[in-house]
Amino acid sequence: MSHRESRVLRVGSLARVEGEGALHLRVHDGRVDRAQLRIYEPPRFFEAFLRGRSYTEPPDITSRVCGICPVAYQMSACRAVEDACGVVVDGQIEALRRLLYCGEWIESQSLHIYLLHAPDFLGADGAIGLARTHRSHVERGLRLKQAGNAILELLGGRAIHPVNVRLGGFHRAPAVSELRPLAERLRRARDDAAETVRWVAGFEFPDAGCDHQLLALAEPGSYAIASGTPTVMGAPSEAGLPADSARALPTRTFPVGRFGDHVVETQVPYSTALHSVLDGRRHLTGSLARYAISGRWLSPIALQAARDAGLGDARRGAVCRNPFRSIVVRAVEVLHAVDEALRLIDAYTPPPRPHVEVPPRAATGHGATEAPRGLLYHRYTLDAHGTLTDAVLVPPTAQNQGAVEEDLRRLVQERLDAGGATDAELTTLCERAIRNHDPCISCSAHFLDLTVERG
Repeated sequence: MSHRESRVLRVGSLARVEGEGALHLRVHDGRVDRAQLRIYEPPRFFEAFLRGRSYTEPPDITSRVCGICPVAYQMSACRAVEDACGVVVDGQIEALRRLLYCGEWIESQSLHIYLLHAPDFLGADGAIGLARTHRSHVERGLRLKQAGNAILELLGGRAIHPVNVRLGGFHRAPAVSELRPLAERLRRARDDAAETVRWVAGFEFPDAGCDHQLLALAEPGSYAIASGTPTVMGAPSEAGLPADSARALPTRTFPVGRFGDHVVETQVPYSTALHSVLDGRRHLTGSLARYAISGRWLSPIALQAARDAGLGDARRGAVCRNPFRSIVVRAVEVLHAVDEALRLIDAYTPPPRPHVEVPPRAATGHGATEAPRGLLYHRYTLDAHGTLTDAVLVPPTAQNQGAVEEDLRRLVQERLDAGGATDAELTTLCERAIRNHDPCISCSAHFLDLTVERG
C-alpha cells in the first residue's frame, strides 16, 4: 500500500462506547495532516433548559445529563449554586457527599475497566466475549460495580439519577446502623479492587505518550474528588522532555472562579461538541491528570498498588503519560475510592440536620468536581429571587477533544512511519486510542463511521 493511495475506511457501530460520532483521518504524502473527532449526536440543550428555572433545580436537572455519572453533575451543580449564595457545606454533610462520589467512582470506573476497556487487551470483541474466556474476572468487575451502586442507592436513594441530593446536602442522612452492612460489602470490594490493579497491570501496553498539559483539581492532603483548586501541569515538550516522560513537572493554579478565563470553549464546524483549550493550548483532564497532580495523596494501600503495578512512586514525582496505561491508573483510583469510602464510614456520625439552608441572592457562582472521566465545571448566575439567568456546563470530553485528536494523529503517523497498516489495523488502533480516554458525549463517544483519506 502506498501512502499516496486514497481510501475511505468505514467502521460500523461499536458496542463498548456510548454516544454517536465519527473519526475522519486524512493522510497526504505520508503525513497525517488531519484527525477530527466528529460528534454528530444532537446537542443536549441542558444550559438552555436551566435558564429561567429555580436555583434549587440544577442538581436534579443536570443529573440527567448522564446515567453513569449523575453524581458528578449534582455535586458540581450544588457547589456552583452554593458558591453564588455564599454558603459553604462542611463537616459530616461534606463527608457524605464525598462518600457518595466515591460510589460513583467505583461503579463508573469499574464499568469502563471491565466492560469497555479490558476487551481491547485480551482479544475479545466485548464484555460477552470476555465473559466466555475470563468469566471470573468479569464477575469480579460486576461485584465492584454493584458495590459502588450500593453506596449510591443508600445515600442517593437510587443508583441512577439519585433523588436524595439537594442544595446544602441531602434530604435525609443515613443512620450509623445503615452504613455497617455497606462497610462489610466494601471490605470485600477492597480485595476485588486490589486484584483488579494486579490483573490490568499484567496487560501488554504499546509504547505511547501524550504531550499535553494536564488539568485536575488539587486539595493538599487529599486525592481531590468532590472539591479542590484547578491545577495545571505543563506538557513535557515545554520542559524539553519526550511525550512519554514519567517525570512530574512544575504546576500552576488558578481559582475556580477564573475557570472561564483559562479554559476557553469554541465551536468547530465538524462536531456538535465544543472544543476547549487551556491558556491557548490543548490539555487533558481525567485519571492521568489526577494521578500526576495528586498521586501523592492516594491512600497508602493505593500508593503501594500503584508502585507494584509499575506506575512508579507518586510521592517522588512519578507520573504516567501513556494513555494505554490509563486502565491501570483507573484501577488504582477504584482501590483508593473503596478505601476512602471505608475511612469515611468509619469516621461517620450523623449530622444534626441533613442539609444547611441556602438562601438565594443575586450573584454568579462557580463549582468544579472530578467526574470519573475528568474535571467538570459549572457556572450559574442567579437573580435576587433565585432564578437562573445563565448557565454554563463544561464536561471533561469538551476539554479532552483536542488531546484525543492529537493522540490519534501521532499514533497513526507512527504506525505509517513503521511501514504502513491495513484498514483493519488502523481501525483497531484508533478504537483503542479513543477508549483509552473513555470520552463522553453523554458519557462516552460511540463511533459509527471511521473515514481515512489518503492522497
